[in-house]
Amino acid sequence: MSYFLVLFLAIVFPVLLSFDRKVAFYRLWKYIFPAILITAFLFILWDILFTHLGVWSFNRQYLSGIYVFNLPVEEILFFMVVPYAALFTYEVLRVYVQKDYLGQYARFISLFLAVVLIPSGLIFYDRLYTSSNLIFCGLLVLFFQFVLRVSWMGRFYLAYGIILVPFVLVNGVLTGSWIDGEIVSYNNAENLGLRIMTIPAEDIFYGMSLILLNTGFFEYFRKKNRLIHPLR
Repeated sequence: MSYFLVLFLAIVFPVLLSFDRKVAFYRLWKYIFPAILITAFLFILWDILFTHLGVWSFNRQYLSGIYVFNLPVEEILFFMVVPYAALFTYEVLRVYVQKDYLGQYARFISLFLAVVLIPSGLIFYDRLYTSSNLIFCGLLVLFFQFVLRVSWMGRFYLAYGIILVPFVLVNGVLTGSWIDGEIVSYNNAENLGLRIMTIPAEDIFYGMSLILLNTGFFEYFRKKNRLIHPLR
C-alpha cells in the first residue's frame, strides 16, 4: 500500500461528508484551511529537522519519488489530510453532541497531562523524539487550558479520543502494521522503544499536539469572524 493510498483513504469520506446539511463543514473552510496551513508549516519545519537528524526516515518503495525540501510530498500532505479529517470529526461531534461531557473535567485532564508529560520529557532528555514531543505537548496543553483559558478543551479531548481510532489505523499502516515493511521508520535510539502495534507510543502525543494546534487556530479564526460579524 503506497503512502498516497493511505492518505486518500483517510481523507475521502471527510471530504464527501463535508457537504452534510446539518454540519455544513464546507462553510467553515475559510477558517479550516488557514489553520491547517499555519500548523502544517510549523510541523513541516519540525519534520525537515528530524529527518535530517535521522529521527525517522522514509521507505522509497512506498513513495511517489516527489520531494519538497527533502521531504516526500506525501509527508507534507499528511499534515493537511490528517488535520482536515480530525477537524471534521471535531465539528461533527460539536454539532451532533450538544452536551460538553468532558468540559467539567478538562482542567484536571490538562493538568494531569502536563504533570506527566513535561517531567517525562525532561527525564528522557537523551531521546530526542521522546523529549521534544512530550514537552511540546505538555506545554501546548498548559497554554490553551490555563493561559488562553479556552472553553473547548473538553470537546477537544472527546474528539481526540475518537480520532485516535482512525489515527492508529493510519499510523499503523505507515509504521508497518498489515503491510510488508514500513513506510515511515523510526530510529529507536531517539524514542523509548515502546510500541502500540508498530506505532511508537510517543506518536499519540505527537498527534495530540498536531490536532490541538489545528483546533486552536480553527477556533481562533472562527471566534474572530463572529466578533467582526456577530450575526453570522
